[in-house]
Amino acid sequence: MFRHGDADVEIRLHAARGALAPRAHEQLALLMVLSADPDPRVRQAAADTIDRIPASTLATFIARADVPDAMRQWFSSRESWTPQPGGTVDPDAPLIDTSESSESSESSESSESSKEESEEETKKLLSLMTVLERMKLAMRGTREQRAMLIRDPSKMVAVAVLSGPKVSESEIEAFAKMTTVSEEVLRIIGANRVWTRNYGVVLGLARNPKTPTGVALNLSSRLNERDMRQLSTDRNVPEPVRLAVRKFLIKSQKGS
Repeated sequence: MFRHGDADVEIRLHAARGALAPRAHEQLALLMVLSADPDPRVRQAAADTIDRIPASTLATFIARADVPDAMRQWFSSRESWTPQPGGTVDPDAPLIDTSESSESSESSESSESSKEESEEETKKLLSLMTVLERMKLAMRGTREQRAMLIRDPSKMVAVAVLSGPKVSESEIEAFAKMTTVSEEVLRIIGANRVWTRNYGVVLGLARNPKTPTGVALNLSSRLNERDMRQLSTDRNVPEPVRLAVRKFLIKSQKGS
């Protein structure tokens, strides 16, 4: 979304300052993208943030085996140092935390107090927030808040829920079954290899009429025979998916 220009300048500036991504991978990926942003303020903010990341921390992180080659090459070419394997960096935390302490305190207080809020009070609270504030809450809020924000009209907010370090596999399974979320949310879930190891997630996406057809077609072949038969007659499922499942069942019967 950042690469395609779907985020407004306020959100891009916030991300360029390093205060939006909850994990190291996302933070560095955003900084890479925003270093080429059309707005000079965003480009400068991204460059300044990269310069503030301790060189040893960054060198240790990009030496990790799970860091994409493109990211490793980009950061290595930018500086006069090379990856330094052997160190320890927490990949579930940002490499540099630029959030203000007051902001973190407010977020924590909001999360604690929200446990006692009713659903209507939470809805009212969210309606008064800006997109940027809802994005922050999506990544740092409670399970109940995530369940509401995953259906947010803004795709940026809904997708931010999936980036939150606290989101659980059971929540992802519930999101996969929702017909009230955006196609983008379902597409991202379907493209995540970790989440799609969960059979409940695969089944939820295959059955969900909102799931992009290409994603549903790819996942439906992984269902067991009983679920395939149910899917093949489910009128809520797009016809191309039902037809593909029927063909797969016929082919498997002939093979047996």
